[in-house]
Amino acid sequence: MTNNAPHSTQAHLLSIGYELIAAKGFAALGLSEILSRASVSKGSFYHYFKSKEQFGEALIAHYFGVYYNHIDALFARTDITAAARFMLHWQGWAQHQCASGTGNQCLTVKLTAEVADLSEGMRQALHTGTDQILNRYTYIIDAGVEDGSMRPQLPPAQLGLILYELWLGASLLTKIRRNHTALDAAKKMTEQLLNINHHKET
Repeated sequence: MTNNAPHSTQAHLLSIGYELIAAKGFAALGLSEILSRASVSKGSFYHYFKSKEQFGEALIAHYFGVYYNHIDALFARTDITAAARFMLHWQGWAQHQCASGTGNQCLTVKLTAEVADLSEGMRQALHTGTDQILNRYTYIIDAGVEDGSMRPQLPPAQLGLILYELWLGASLLTKIRRNHTALDAAKKMTEQLLNINHHKET
């Protein structure tokens, strides 16, 4: 049990940190609030993280790790076409952005504008994380071309980047408008850019 305790404390801090940052942002969150909510001492916190900024970097890395597992499981499915898998991914994105509460908030959307100019370490963690997502988008578009369910007119890597930028922008507009019109438009544009072969879906 003692061997699992340190890992458990670190994971608990990251979980609490995610909830608080998703609700308040990074800059407005004080270390004392993290410690109070997590019921962890300052000494324990600094045992795992040298600073609040390093905590933010670890939180981003942990968030992306969980996110990769989710994407990889979806993209590895063999019962549906690559186009169907990719559209399920975007459907899940839209549902999370429209859901109430902080548990579904995308940390990339929440932190990108806030910390990119404030913390080089966190900016780099976000950059690394998004690059890994784009690699997965390239993979699934390649798979769609191979199985005939997508007929895109752009190279997979370029198209993956365009789609990611499209959905990030739509997510920010969703926060401003407090409705899902931007996400609906992003879905329609995504289907057009992927040039989905609906005959292949049946």
